[in-house]
Amino acid sequence: VQLQASGGGLVQAGDSLRLSCAATGHTFSTNTVGWFRQAPGKEREFVAGFRRGYSNTYYADSVKGRFTISRDNAENTVYLQMNSLKPEDTAVYYCAVRVRQTGVILSQIGNPDSYDYWGQGTLVTVSS
Repeated sequence: VQLQASGGGLVQAGDSLRLSCAATGHTFSTNTVGWFRQAPGKEREFVAGFRRGYSNTYYADSVKGRFTISRDNAENTVYLQMNSLKPEDTAVYYCAVRVRQTGVILSQIGNPDSYDYWGQGTLVTVSS
């Protein structure tokens, strides 16, 4: 399984970006998928995700109302639309997928250990 994240860049506060995560060797459509981010000197944190077997989307409180996760099953790609970006959104963004046959309980969707494969990360820098 390989995940290729792209779409990062340098933007100003208030701008938008759309990140993409394309998968090869595995199908996104039926698995738990998450976007995480890691800022310098900080731990990796959950941003948004889909949970296997559920149509709901899940978001960190810090991005609710600004970020939207979506997927294109035909393209086997997951997106993260980021609007109204803030300087505190600056981080390397990673996509991840869980391929284990067991689903993830809701309380663990934000735990990086719940995921099996990770993309290489794409840098988002938001200037004030």
